[in-house]
Amino acid sequence: MRLSTKGRYGLKALLELSINYGEGPVLMGTIAKKQNISRKYLHAILTSLKSAGIVRSVRGAGGGYVLGRDPSTIHLDEVLRVLEGSMCLIDCVENNQICPVSDSCIAREVWSELSQSIQEYLANLSLDDLARRVRDREVGQMMYYI
Repeated sequence: MRLSTKGRYGLKALLELSINYGEGPVLMGTIAKKQNISRKYLHAILTSLKSAGIVRSVRGAGGGYVLGRDPSTIHLDEVLRVLEGSMCLIDCVENNQICPVSDSCIAREVWSELSQSIQEYLANLSLDDLARRVRDREVGQMMYYI
């Protein structure tokens, strides 16, 4: 599994919203500038996250984006599934019909177990966990590298 910029930038944007959770909406331009993401690309990412209910947009003066729910309930596996799609390392793990020997393939078993381990790790890591790491390191106004 290789994360694209969409997944990495999406996590950066969500981390920014997590750090500011409960303090009101954050402007897309603020996130884009602070995290060095183009506004156009960030808009596409936030649109996907909004469709999945992970973020909400707030209109009007003082508007912007907020998390759709508490950051402790938003896990990285959910976010990456929305932004990246399947998290399986190879196609036959998800669809054994694409290979005639997949049912007896030892390598497929290894890739399946590894994919499962990655998914379980991401399922146990929330946006709140990431925000806590930032606060613990006292990064302040620095960019968050993901």
